[in-house]
Amino acid sequence: MARVYLSPPHVNGREAELVAEAIASNWIAPLGPHVDAFEAELASVVGVEHALALSSGTAALHLALVVLGIGAGDEVACSSLTFAASANAITYTGATPFFVDADTETWTMNSELLDLAISERRAAGALVRAIVAVDLYGQCCDYDAIRDVCDKHDVVVVQDAAESLGATYRGAPAGGQGVIAAFSFNGNKIITTSGGGMLVSGNDRAIEHARKLSTQAREPVAHYEHQEIGFNYRMSNLLAALGRAQLESLPERVAARRRLRDRYLELLDGTPGIAFMPEAPYGTTNAWLTCIVVDPESFGADREGIRLALEREDIESRPLWKPMHMQPIFASHERFGGDVSARLFERGLCLPTGSALTDEDQDRVVATILAQRA
Repeated sequence: MARVYLSPPHVNGREAELVAEAIASNWIAPLGPHVDAFEAELASVVGVEHALALSSGTAALHLALVVLGIGAGDEVACSSLTFAASANAITYTGATPFFVDADTETWTMNSELLDLAISERRAAGALVRAIVAVDLYGQCCDYDAIRDVCDKHDVVVVQDAAESLGATYRGAPAGGQGVIAAFSFNGNKIITTSGGGMLVSGNDRAIEHARKLSTQAREPVAHYEHQEIGFNYRMSNLLAALGRAQLESLPERVAARRRLRDRYLELLDGTPGIAFMPEAPYGTTNAWLTCIVVDPESFGADREGIRLALEREDIESRPLWKPMHMQPIFASHERFGGDVSARLFERGLCLPTGSALTDEDQDRVVATILAQRA
């Protein structure tokens, strides 16, 4: 039987048409008409006025912080339960991250802990300038609660929406909840450009500054002149063509992943020791990955035993993100809470949720999980 991957790229046929068009036009290098169109189309989908296509979601996060003026001597609060890019981008600017634990009901940043964290860091003399709030596994943070905290402390909200394209927060598309937001189009995301990202904001000056910085901060003169340090972060026309084709089917991809999540819930309903990531009442998840938490005493096997059993059946699964405060590189950084995200990492597992996953393959996944019960 063919290997079942966690979240493989899903190509629907339009990609070849638009990429061939880009090749025929000889717009291969960075920039070009597909880049312009992809930016406009993504901005429209997200409901944000301005967008900038970039080489990765990490590049988008980095530029978001740079154009907000974050740098050496600053501190930035960051969700602990996330992929390393969220924290790495902070360190690229010379700023220092500190980490805030997850909420038990949503698995996203705990706003009460955030309030405490900013207060305590400022009482210690730290210059807290911004937060990076991470939308997790397709679910938005509770931005009303987070903005209340940030308004109180005069702190800027950067939205890491790398995993949440197609989700909603209080009826609005994910990506418009922060001052500025970053998306990822990595190969395992809900849409992909093979590698790429997008920076979006209602602030045209921030996006235009980021646009300049993303092309090595070249000044608008005939020769090459630079008054700022820039970066080589732009997306190519070729990859933007791929992204446009993928974006056309975003609603269908979200619907497919939500159906898979609902089917996992149905197939594993009532299984002792298996619980699912909750869907927050304030929005809808894009169900990028379906995540379970395993209670080994009730189920009869632990998360790692299930993961290894799936691997023996040629089925890819993955533990939840190892929290940033548990990562060796960030172990010395300040953290607030940590038990919730640590427990989720210890017991959590991401199941195959690719939008082209068949019912038969999903049945294989579930049968393998249930076979591990003691």
